[in-house]
Amino acid sequence: MPAGRYDLMNQSEWLAGRFESSRPQLRAMAYRMLGSLSDAEDAVQEGWIHAAGADAAAVDNLNGWFTTIVARICLDMLRSRKSRHEGPPWTDESAAGSAVAPDSSSPEQEAVLADSVGLAMLVVLDTLPPAERVAFVLHDTFRLPFDEIAQITGRTPAAARQLASRARRRIQGTASVPGERLARQRRVAEAFLAAARGGDLNALLAVLDPDVILHGDAQGDPAVALRGAARVARGARLASARARDSRIVLINGTPGIAWAPHGRLALVLVFTIPGDTITEISILSDPGQLSELDLAVLS
Repeated sequence: MPAGRYDLMNQSEWLAGRFESSRPQLRAMAYRMLGSLSDAEDAVQEGWIHAAGADAAAVDNLNGWFTTIVARICLDMLRSRKSRHEGPPWTDESAAGSAVAPDSSSPEQEAVLADSVGLAMLVVLDTLPPAERVAFVLHDTFRLPFDEIAQITGRTPAAARQLASRARRRIQGTASVPGERLARQRRVAEAFLAAARGGDLNALLAVLDPDVILHGDAQGDPAVALRGAARVARGARLASARARDSRIVLINGTPGIAWAPHGRLALVLVFTIPGDTITEISILSDPGQLSELDLAVLS
């Protein structure tokens, strides 16, 4: 075998090995950006295809280079998803070189990763504009400097800093009620969610006002209004499986519940809690209405 070809093979194997060692961190980063494990794995594999086809000999910081490639792919995916108002997977399953594509993700893998990130965090991240989401994840989670984030997002370092700052303010949110009242509302919302997950009818009745009203939007479940604690509690108990993929979030400054299978916001329960019980529940699932909500993570 000619020496030049042998050296080329050695370099390709070395690059593949370095990429494989970076794959777990790249996948974790992509998952936070995309909110889907299968999309994240596709983005990382697409990153390998780009890296394998480029000249890496002059790259000083390979990990940073890999991060930049995958982050740009994630940003493109987010922008494409937003323009289509949907979240289809990145379907290119081809591989390059000797880096093998990962196995298809399982619901169990996704659940473990979602728990490690925090489903509420994923829900709020999913409401951010693509550039804000990427800037926040890269800086606040992976500590990339703003000059590198600027190159990825196509902004100046100062503009990249503003992107991350805006995202941080939205993620942290601001409660619309005083701290003591917020804490009480949160306890009621958490009690409702725990009772719904366990299918505990008595616990549900304990946090519902006797004359509670539940109503949904045009796509809500149920779409017609229900009145009375018994009827609402029975409906909540039937939705116990859905409750397991739900988390407490701040919705327009008040604690509520977001249902987000695979980290994608699909439905919210907006509560009215004037005292120690829930007097009204609004179910919203219309994408237009969901996009207008101000969602934040409860610390």
